[in-house]
Amino acid sequence: QVQITESGGGLVRPGGSLRLSCVASGVIQRISTMRWYRQRPGREREWVATRSSIAKNPPMYHDSVKSRFTISRPSAAPAVDLQMNSLKPEDTAVYYCGMTLLEGQKSDYSDYWGQGIQVTVSP
Repeated sequence: QVQITESGGGLVRPGGSLRLSCVASGVIQRISTMRWYRQRPGREREWVATRSSIAKNPPMYHDSVKSRFTISRPSAAPAVDLQMNSLKPEDTAVYYCGMTLLEGQKSDYSDYWGQGIQVTVSP
């Protein structure tokens, strides 16, 4: 069974940087799309960034993080990172990694999500 695990969260001061990592484990045939979402206090979960497994497709970002956050694949492994720079207090949230992938012997793609990881931006 596929599991998604995030790491790298924590407390950082405004203007600082953090790098979130996400790894999928299990029997994975192929990954279609990798995403980061976040849920800020008192708000619904919102989309942050998407990266397709097709290299020529450019990554996409929510306007609020564009030019500050970078989504990338660190290797051919089923993993995706989110480099967050110039962090602001309003970036405080639980960040979730999601992947659309083809598991094991299945013939249909499914979405898998991690448990989420806390990022707190505070003086």
